Amino acid sequence: MKQLLTLTLLTIATLAYSQKQKKADIESIKSMCGCYDISFNFAETFSPKEDYEYHDNYTSGALEYAFVVEESKDKVVIQHLLVIMDTMIIKHWRQDWLYENTDLYTYDQGDSWKYKSLDPKAVKGQWTQNVYQVDDSPRYGASASWVHLDGKDYWESYADAPLPRREYTKRKDYNVMVRKNRHEITKEGWIHEQDNKKVNRQAGTDELIAWEKGWNTYQKVEESKCAAAKEWWSANSSYWADVRAVWDELFATQETLTINSVADNEKLYRRIFALGDEAIENNYSSEETRAKVRDAIKIHLSNDQLLSSK
Repeated sequence: MKQLLTLTLLTIATLAYSQKQKKADIESIKSMCGCYDISFNFAETFSPKEDYEYHDNYTSGALEYAFVVEESKDKVVIQHLLVIMDTMIIKHWRQDWLYENTDLYTYDQGDSWKYKSLDPKAVKGQWTQNVYQVDDSPRYGASASWVHLDGKDYWESYADAPLPRREYTKRKDYNVMVRKNRHEITKEGWIHEQDNKKVNRQAGTDELIAWEKGWNTYQKVEESKCAAAKEWWSANSSYWADVRAVWDELFATQETLTINSVADNEKLYRRIFALGDEAIENNYSSEETRAKVRDAIKIHLSNDQLLSSK
């Protein structure tokens, strides 16, 4: 009887701790929302190649609005919008946070992402962060635990990813970026710290080309500076909800995805953006919009049968 009582109390205590931890995790995730003045900084730090010519440091900045577009018990979706000259809005990246998630698409190389089933025991208490490109196609994903300890509040993971936008049209010496991502919440906003390996992947073997340090700061500013982003999303949110739904249909197949960014001399993101402009200008139909988005994505798939039954 005593053993049963002890076991029951331990179970209750463990459950209470888990719920408390999860609540803190969600608060940290959602604290990345807001209007931000962003600074991007990247520098190559080391190469094992004696004749390697280090590339110039990269610095940039932006005003960005991040906000929750979908939330449920085990999921938080955050959309990022760039604000240019106070009035011009560009849909930027998206991050989905999934609690104890077991379905993951991992980047391989080229235009290929592979489905991976995760062990439920391995992801206990963890959050998957899935990062998507401007057209909501996949970029990278990884699972790890949020840490709230000794005044620190962060999440840290490793993920293979395509070349960053700042380099994918300029570099041919590497084809995969092995990212170490650290999202740390601060009083001023948050910091995205990166320790990345630029590797040339051939036949499953990685050759290290160079290490890179990334330090991106998100400094909160007055919400009023992002007013135009809020207005833009109000007019465009229905369209992008349908785009996400079509991509989810594709991810649900759990098949290896080969997504060509350019097909018939047109870029995927341009097709998706153009469809959005067209849909918003006319009487909006979710059913018609999804059908057009499916057709647009199919053009860029190596296996277009994946969406043919919808």
